[in-house]
Amino acid sequence: MAKILFFKKLLIGVVFTLFVSSLFAQKPRSISGTLVDPEGSGIIKTTVLLLGEDGTEVQRTETSKSRLGRGGGKFEFKKVLPGNYTLEADAGDLGKLSSPVEVADKNVKLGDVELSADTPPVEAPATPQEPAPDAVEFTPDPGKDYVLNELSFEIKKMTAELKYLNEELENLKALSKMWVNPLAIYSKEIIMKNGSTVFGKVIYQDEESLKVETLLGYLIINRKDVVRMVDNVVTEEQAEYVPEQVRDSYTPPPMPKLAEPQYTSADRGASKKYSANCVLVGNITEKKDVQGNYVFTGELKNIGGRRADFVKVDFVFRKNWSGETKTLTTFVRGGYHTFDSGITTDATLLPGATGAFELYVPHDFGSFIGYSYVIDWEEYE
Repeated sequence: MAKILFFKKLLIGVVFTLFVSSLFAQKPRSISGTLVDPEGSGIIKTTVLLLGEDGTEVQRTETSKSRLGRGGGKFEFKKVLPGNYTLEADAGDLGKLSSPVEVADKNVKLGDVELSADTPPVEAPATPQEPAPDAVEFTPDPGKDYVLNELSFEIKKMTAELKYLNEELENLKALSKMWVNPLAIYSKEIIMKNGSTVFGKVIYQDEESLKVETLLGYLIINRKDVVRMVDNVVTEEQAEYVPEQVRDSYTPPPMPKLAEPQYTSADRGASKKYSANCVLVGNITEKKDVQGNYVFTGELKNIGGRRADFVKVDFVFRKNWSGETKTLTTFVRGGYHTFDSGITTDATLLPGATGAFELYVPHDFGSFIGYSYVIDWEEYE
């Protein structure tokens, strides 16, 4: 009975020893070294590949830079499982590297690894077999795997270059959008008294002047010459597409001009001295609420000699640079008046009276690049 227990303990100890040995044998190791040229100088910022036995890439790293004019060229692969590998590097005119590396139970320190201008020789089979008398002679190609590795390395380099060129192309597209639509980078639209419009970014302002950054440079604008400033919110869908073949010769369509405030009552004429005359008091205030709706507010005054009924403000919004517009209307909150027909309105302004108006533009209305307004009313006896 004692012998049986002894053999059981011995067997358990052997199995445990083998398990621990295999466990430590599979522990990942590191490979380190310094890539040097034939003169012994470290080669910096060069990609080094670690390939498996089947030629696939396992890891890649880049040699270190030199510090204070010394050193450089160091590389290291971490967490490498035991096995046979190949180091690959291509430093152009300085040479290439293709060296086998075996990872066992210790970290591999290669020291200085020198590049070679020629393809490293490959040993021929020690005991070549003679071909059969009637068989077709077959000549092995010992450099086949090396050629495949070189092609894989070149494909990866071309992939990186293609990615870089795509990024440059995207940058050029962004610049072209800037010239086709200036609101892509400048959201401020400054409307001048002479009818012109300046798109830019306000850098500095005081009580007398504005300093504005535009596509043409910096402009100093007298504040007295400014009618109002509109803060435009532009989305990507507003950018107008221009084919690359005609982009150089493309000229953006002319921007629709802001309509001047008009008085469209049909009965008004120059001969009526005491006609109603509704004008804007101050400026139109623009703001955005928490739901994303735009709110336009302002105040109108009747400076004429007659009563104005159904006083309203028509807002004409410019949707894009192609001239598409949409119109929204709001009525003034004025006094009440009942007509002979029995209709009662609260949009009446007596001579000298003022009334406020407010227009809500819902967020699903879409974005716009500017707007104009038209004041309208009716006159009844």
